[in-house]
Amino acid sequence: MLFANDSRRSPCSTRRQFLQVALAGGISVSLRGLAGAADPVKRNGKPHMKLGLAAYSYRDFLNGDKATMHLDDFVRLCADLNLDGTELTSYYFPKDFGDDYLIHLKQLTHRLGLDISGTAIANDYCLPAGPERDKTLAHTRKWIDNAALMGAPVIRIFAGTVPKDDTEPAAIERCAKGINEALEYAAVMGVCLALENHGGITATPEQMLKIIAGVKESPWFGVNLDGGNFRTADPYADLAKIAPYAINVQIKTDIYPGGKHEETDLPRVVKVLADADYRGYVVLEYEGKEDPRAAVPRHIETLRKLVRSFG
Repeated sequence: MLFANDSRRSPCSTRRQFLQVALAGGISVSLRGLAGAADPVKRNGKPHMKLGLAAYSYRDFLNGDKATMHLDDFVRLCADLNLDGTELTSYYFPKDFGDDYLIHLKQLTHRLGLDISGTAIANDYCLPAGPERDKTLAHTRKWIDNAALMGAPVIRIFAGTVPKDDTEPAAIERCAKGINEALEYAAVMGVCLALENHGGITATPEQMLKIIAGVKESPWFGVNLDGGNFRTADPYADLAKIAPYAINVQIKTDIYPGGKHEETDLPRVVKVLADADYRGYVVLEYEGKEDPRAAVPRHIETLRKLVRSFG
């Protein structure tokens, strides 16, 4: 196995909350699968939200050989916006960077009064056994190392996609297995893994909960709730089903009820988080058509007022 075992896992706790959420959504899960399943996050009953910005919001300026911004510029922009944190997407790190660059980012963000709220990777845990699966697990482990060194507490991960001529149940099973393998190393390094609702086998809360049911209980696992990725009939209600598992939140200004584009009701999404007693970062991940240099500051101020209203 790629990752070493870790004997320091916390003991399993009650499955009551999971069953309540699952049954309320009409989800069928086996008790055998729940025996060691990941639980909703245990909170203290008081919502507390901090505000951050994802580097992905400035992807057109950070990406490629013709980039006009670097991550240092983005970090300083987050400080100029008086944010609590900065999310440093892995896609925009320099080629062939080393530990010295990660240490530099840790120093820069701290001196500017920012947390590195997290990072994000591209991965595919649905792949069958073989070199490509080994590669995606090795990539995860490398970014766990990177996150630990620069002080990022969480990595946004994807589930992956169903391979051609395969089935969704088989892909879900392999996905959960991949997360479990990655978690063994993440626990050793002190980095959380947060599974995003990102289409495919995570396009609905029912699919998400099937994956979660296969993930072993661990304080290092949770959900990265993406506010714009459910294209279901009622995405707000579906976000509420996964909010109890959220350890990181990326909020978007666009939402797609029934697949039709609308402007996100930001107060409603933040209320979903507050109702789940969410404590942690609310990260704006801007994907709108307007130039982010104009749109992001405006949306940040809206979110600032909303998160402050909930403590």
